[in-house]
Amino acid sequence: MIEPLRVLQTKPQLTAVIPIAVPREDIRKVMGPGLTELKAAVAAQNVVVTGPWFTHHVRNPGEIFDFEICLPVATLVAPVNRVKPGQRPAMNIVQTTYHGGYEGLGGAWEEFIGMIRAAGHRTVDGLYEAYAVGPEASADPKAWRTVLSKELVEV
Repeated sequence: MIEPLRVLQTKPQLTAVIPIAVPREDIRKVMGPGLTELKAAVAAQNVVVTGPWFTHHVRNPGEIFDFEICLPVATLVAPVNRVKPGQRPAMNIVQTTYHGGYEGLGGAWEEFIGMIRAAGHRTVDGLYEAYAVGPEASADPKAWRTVLSKELVEV
């Protein structure tokens, strides 16, 4: 299930990121280890995490997923191994929240994109997926919440 569309303006947010490009079928192999590496690097630098982790897909996913695993942070991180400093820019976005397990994200995105089109919005290539509530907070996938966002085309 997804919530109704929301349109909002975001503020810039410092991030720590690991860029990754992998075939679609390898996403599950790289996500967990990448997130573990990112969290360890941020913790080793005593940098405060300011919100849920998220992914930023540089372009809409196809056969290759070109994306970044991201943590919002209070201060700049120093580059170490694959970890790099980044910043999510201020932007106008359209957003919803998906309720359910990760296996339903593909269908949630299809429904979300349909709602965006029906509302007459135009979006930039790429997307954001923030994991607000997941397996670390509840063993019940029905309690999980993933925030789906697309940047709006400026008119």
